[in-house]
Amino acid sequence: MPPPEPFRPALLVIDVQEDFCPPDGALAVPGGRDILPVIDALLELPFVLKIATQDYHPPEHVSFASNHPGAAPFRSTCTIANPSNPAETYETRLWPAHCVAGTPGAALVPALATGRLDGVVRKGTDARVEMYSAFRPPLRAPPLAGADSGLAARLEAARVTDVFVVGLAGDYCVRCSALDARELGWRTYVVEEGVRSVGGEEAWKEVVKEFAEQGVKTVHVDGEEVGWVRALKEV
Repeated sequence: MPPPEPFRPALLVIDVQEDFCPPDGALAVPGGRDILPVIDALLELPFVLKIATQDYHPPEHVSFASNHPGAAPFRSTCTIANPSNPAETYETRLWPAHCVAGTPGAALVPALATGRLDGVVRKGTDARVEMYSAFRPPLRAPPLAGADSGLAARLEAARVTDVFVVGLAGDYCVRCSALDARELGWRTYVVEEGVRSVGGEEAWKEVVKEFAEQGVKTVHVDGEEVGWVRALKEV
């Protein structure tokens, strides 16, 4: 099957950072470094835009258990309210402090081929809200404009039609980024070999089911959809 027309694909590399990778990451995703060969190979392909995201939290970030007396990372949750509309709330899990701005843990891992990137977008910079998505926090009434990453504007400026997603973690930031990309109007694909999840394979299976329900395609590095990108070299 030929690619859809027009076909201007972008690659999003989500949060491949030291704190999300074993052995020493503060919030290490099992197998997090194993995806680097796949991601670096994808970065060699002629995507019209290649963007990495970087979780980049202030020390007082609301998602850190250490900022909530008596809370325990992984087990405790907190309720976050829209600063502009206290009636809009959501519940979020609390984590160990991670990807603190300016620290080694926030850095993209050295094995990532950053020289092939067109840019890096930072997210999670607003201490008041949790932001798994590369695009925006989950606040809609009204949206929290100051927390928008600017990623959607970059994709629009490059006239992107299709978004391919890889990175960490499949059940959190990859999931939310892919769902937002689809909701915002892009054809969206997640390359399975380029993803690892906090909850392992079982959590990932549930995410794949949700993707299918929401119109996000789970694809493979040797599959047809990535083949469409490879074929752009021949045009």
